[in-house]
Amino acid sequence: MTHIPELRMTRQRQVILDELRSVTTHPTADEVYDMVRKILPRISLGTVYRNLELMHEAGMVMKLETAGMQKRFDGNPAPHYHIRCINCGIVRDLELEDKGHDLESTLKTDFKVLGHRLEFYGLCPACQSPVEH
Repeated sequence: MTHIPELRMTRQRQVILDELRSVTTHPTADEVYDMVRKILPRISLGTVYRNLELMHEAGMVMKLETAGMQKRFDGNPAPHYHIRCINCGIVRDLELEDKGHDLESTLKTDFKVLGHRLEFYGLCPACQSPVEH
C-alpha cells in the first residue's frame, strides 16, 4: 500500500467518508455509491471507487479483501478484527479481549513485519436459523 501523505478533502470525498462512517455494515463500493447518490445524485460509480481507493491509501478507511468476495470498506481505520458470514457475506467488527501484548511482537521470524490480517468466518445468526416458508 502506497501511503499518500495528505489527501485534499473535496466535497465528494467528504460525503463518501461521512456516509461510510455513518454505517457499521462494511459496505461494498457499489453500496457506498448508492448511499452517496442520495446526497450527490450526479456522482459516478467510478468516482466513488477511485476515492475509496485513495482514502484507503491515505489511511483514512480500511479496505477488506477476501478471496471470492467483493471488496468491502470500513470507515474505522484503527486496527481491529472482523468476522464474515460464509453464507450471506456480511461482515461485522469483532472485539477480542486484549491479552496485554502486541501480536506482531510475539512472532519468531526473520521477516520485517509490516502488518497483519486475521480473519474469522462462520455463519451469522440469520444464516444459522432454518428458513421459514
